[in-house]
Amino acid sequence: MTSSVRPFAVLFLSLSLAAHAAELAVPDNVTFERDITYAEAGGARVQLNLARPKNAHGPLPAVLCIHGGGFRAGSREGYNKLCLTLAQRGFVAATISYRLAPTHQFPAAVHDTKAAVRWLRANAAKYGINPDRIGVTGGSAGGHLAQFLGVTAGVKDFEGANNPGFSSAVTCVVNVYGPSDFTKSYGKSVDAHVVLPMWLGGDVNTARAKHIQSSPLNWVTPNAAPTLILHGTEDKYVAHEQAIWMRDRLTACGVPVELLTLEGAGHGFKGADAEKAEAALITYFEKRLKK
Repeated sequence: MTSSVRPFAVLFLSLSLAAHAAELAVPDNVTFERDITYAEAGGARVQLNLARPKNAHGPLPAVLCIHGGGFRAGSREGYNKLCLTLAQRGFVAATISYRLAPTHQFPAAVHDTKAAVRWLRANAAKYGINPDRIGVTGGSAGGHLAQFLGVTAGVKDFEGANNPGFSSAVTCVVNVYGPSDFTKSYGKSVDAHVVLPMWLGGDVNTARAKHIQSSPLNWVTPNAAPTLILHGTEDKYVAHEQAIWMRDRLTACGVPVELLTLEGAGHGFKGADAEKAEAALITYFEKRLKK
């Protein structure tokens, strides 16, 4: 049954993504490029979409957007609209794909996100990017990967081999309900028992070392990037306490951090919560990247 249904599911997903892409209205003052390959690893080619202002006088600050999906699903297309909004506000903005579980387990996705940051620096002159002002954001699994970038600059095991010769450090992070400590996710998340074994090769009992190694909370130092965390109190996938732990650890290390708690909001902001979160994100990047 699985083999007969899967092609139709793949076709449906492809058509849905194509329809979503077709509906995207690119403003006249923005240049939007799709399907740019930024790295190849593990037999996979990973790509990004890039938005930038037309006729801007650079170099401009850049923002990297990382989609969620439990490390096993999701699409970079979901951040296209935010990238266009950021481009209209004077940023170069990229939304990336990365290798997914279970085919590609940790740290493949980490290697890809770091390669994407280095790609932005390697192509700074071409796209009018200020290589010293690169921010990163993401939601859920993407929030985790964004936060991981913010706390592991220069950690050799996580760098990967693509786009060498450039730093993968980021200037600041906006972490949207991303987990910080996987060892404490079980029983507090409706899908941790499914997601984490797929990405880490086992549950917290059989692959505990990987759970510890992949948790951003354990890599915080005084050199971590300034961070804004956005999280709802009714999140059933990533408990709000994960945001509190991250805020407190960053604070203890003297790293500038802000936590915007949205009362009653769940996982995947909607309506007024989504508007408030996006406004906070844009304000934060303008403050941190446009000094």
